[in-house]
Amino acid sequence: MKYSSEITGFGPEAFEFLEPELALNFVIIFNEDAPPELAELAILHTKADLIAPPAKGDILMIGENVYTITAVGDEAPQTLAELGHCTLAFGGGDEAFRPGCIMLEGEMIKKDSLKVGDRIEIY
Repeated sequence: MKYSSEITGFGPEAFEFLEPELALNFVIIFNEDAPPELAELAILHTKADLIAPPAKGDILMIGENVYTITAVGDEAPQTLAELGHCTLAFGGGDEAFRPGCIMLEGEMIKKDSLKVGDRIEIY
């Protein structure tokens, strides 16, 4: 396992970026001590050690949702290690559309599929 953390909360706008009709298909994660203005937009989780950088072909689980990583932005491993932060983008793709983004293949996550206590894990 490369990463394992527990979801501790959801900012009021954490799922606002899941709007397929606007071509938005992502969520943002942050450690639970994120500044308030960033916490409002994020799925918050406990601090965790990043044992190894996420890579194409790895599996990311968030709650019961399972995804294959298709691309990792240049900054994502560093921000995940330091701040527990990255953007999780659904729909796959061979290139990350932002430097701090991890691209995931699989069905877009739904707000009601996550709860406090669920885990975020990378294998």
